[in-house]
Amino acid sequence: MLEDPLFVGRSTTAQVAERAGVSAPSVIRAARAIGFSGFAELKLEIARARGTAEFFAPPHTLTRTDSTRTIIDTTARTGIDALTALSGAIDPDALDQAVSAIRGAGQLLAYGAGPSATVAADVVFRLRSLGVRTSGVVDHESAMIAARLLDPGDVVVAVSSTGRTDMTVAIADAAATADATVIAITNQYGTPLTDVSAVALVVGGAPLTTQMAAAGSRLAQLVVVDALAAALALRDPDRVSRAERAGIDLPDIT
Repeated sequence: MLEDPLFVGRSTTAQVAERAGVSAPSVIRAARAIGFSGFAELKLEIARARGTAEFFAPPHTLTRTDSTRTIIDTTARTGIDALTALSGAIDPDALDQAVSAIRGAGQLLAYGAGPSATVAADVVFRLRSLGVRTSGVVDHESAMIAARLLDPGDVVVAVSSTGRTDMTVAIADAAATADATVIAITNQYGTPLTDVSAVALVVGGAPLTTQMAAAGSRLAQLVVVDALAAALALRDPDRVSRAERAGIDLPDIT
């Protein structure tokens, strides 16, 4: 634990036991011997020391004494700020490159982990209705296999607010290795995801902390998906008629 606390903090009891050359119960007993109730509490303390235990915590700008109205107003303001930052952050040339890549793709795979999965699902729905052979794979292992089996010219849309989600970066890297075009929808440049992506659709906004990205971040990403779908339809008018045919027998969802 002293030699590699980060390994202990992200590993299971069995993994720590294997590396230490002891049994799993020995790891639990060791955690209790130094004052913790068990291995889970030890991992939590390591996470607190790293500053990653607050991932699901409320924003630091809110306190327990804040009124419900303040909570609503503060939350709404994060969405407004995210959308305001978007118009100045998104690169029109990058959006054009993304549209061009999608128009020439044989198939498109969309992937996002955690909250980003909802944005990836919207990519699938919007682009599929425009005639793009689109799929979304939630399971990480299946998505890795799908990425490795892509052909040159196919497209992966990888969604990650931080641009550092290990699973998403790994899938993007596998797709790039297969000579597919990787389009990143993310919040900032200079991340592992943008490094492996051919096109970066960056929404901007306030720097992300160790907390889970607020819904405002996803709102901005969803607007980018809307812009991508609109640009694709306008650049390729035949796709509008495809979308009309696709929805002709659907129940009223307005």
